[in-house]
Formats: sequence, C-alpha cells, structure tokens
Amino acid sequence: MQTLRELQELYPSMTSVPTAELEAEWAGGATVMQVPRGTQLFAPGANCGGFPLVLSGEARVFRMAPSGRQLEMYRLTPGEICLVSSASLFSGEVLTAFAEMQTEGALWMIRPELFGHWLQCAPAFRRFVLGQFAARMADLTALIDALAFHRLDQRLAQALLGQGPRLQSTHQQLADRLGTAREIVTRLLKRFEAAGWVGLSREKIDILQPAVLRQVAAGEVSG
Repeated sequence: MQTLRELQELYPSMTSVPTAELEAEWAGGATVMQVPRGTQLFAPGANCGGFPLVLSGEARVFRMAPSGRQLEMYRLTPGEICLVSSASLFSGEVLTAFAEMQTEGALWMIRPELFGHWLQCAPAFRRFVLGQFAARMADLTALIDALAFHRLDQRLAQALLGQGPRLQSTHQQLADRLGTAREIVTRLLKRFEAAGWVGLSREKIDILQPAVLRQVAAGEVSG
C-alpha cells in the first residue's frame, strides 16, 4: 500500500480524520510496518503500543493456557479492528492475549495519543471503532456459547464451513482454533471422512458434503 487513498478505501471512516493530521502521520512512515509471517505482534502483560490497522495479510489473536493449549479468539484482516488492542487503549490496562501474523502483511500503528484524539474529533472514526468493538464482542460471546454448550463435532463442522470447497489447514491449527487437542480433531476428521463428508490430505481438507456439515453444525446430525 502506497497511498492514503488505498488506506481510506480499506477504512472509509479515516476520511473523517482531520486531513492535515492524517497526511502528516502517514508521511512520517515510521508507523507503517512490513511484517513477516509468524511475527508475534503482542503478548499478554505488555503495554499496547498503538492501534493497529491491517493493510494487508492476516493476524490471529489467541489466548494460551499454562499447558500450552491455545484458543483462537478471532482473526484480524484488512478493514477490521483488534478488540484486544482497543480494550487496552480504552482502559489503559495491559494487553490480555497474543497476536501473531498468519501471513506476510503490513500494519499501520496509530499512536495511542493520536488514537484518543481522533476518537474525540472524528465522529465517523469513533462510530467505526465502537461499532467494530461491539461486533467483536458479539463474536466472542458466540464463541463462549459454543465452548459452553455445543458439542465439539458441531464446532468443528462450523469451523470447516464458509471457506470454500478446500480448507488449507493443519489439524493442529484447527485444534488451536477450537481450543482442544490435535488428537481429538484428527479423530473427528477421520470420522467425517469415513462418512464421506470431507476428504483429507496433507494440510488440506476438501469439503465434500457441505449441506450435511451444516446439519452437523446445527446439531441436527451427529458427527
């Protein structure tokens, strides 16, 4: 990304930020980062260094248990905001999760003091941030409900759907996303494969019967 126009296409609310301030911040260039895949963006207990806008690529935000088991909270892609960073900046408290780049990408970090200033002086930017914050909270509430009330086969079926006919993922990545052990995910996937619902190959899962998987996700069919 080379221009403010491209930034504003991804984040239209930025057009409400004072033009001179936005141009000066963008021209500084120090806050635009090219980030390799696998880079850890933040970790629990650290102070929030800024409000990240994803310009390209994808990041994964997750919590980790003392045992090392991970639970994915959400993915962060261009046009979205980071709930954990927002909450830290709103409250002044330290960060509460990990974030790691899943692909090579680029981020623009808005300095904390500038983030607070733009929330006050740019109503469209404020509405965007608070609206996305509320949407992320709803997503997390749905995740909590799934963890508390849904069977793992339902949650796995949900994770497989909506990403096209072929999912690029390891069993460990799915396990991290679902907050469970890889062996359990592998066992369920093999059960799905035996039923003819999916096809398994190295780091690939072919969705053969999405209609049935939707029934599993809804609890209408047992996996």
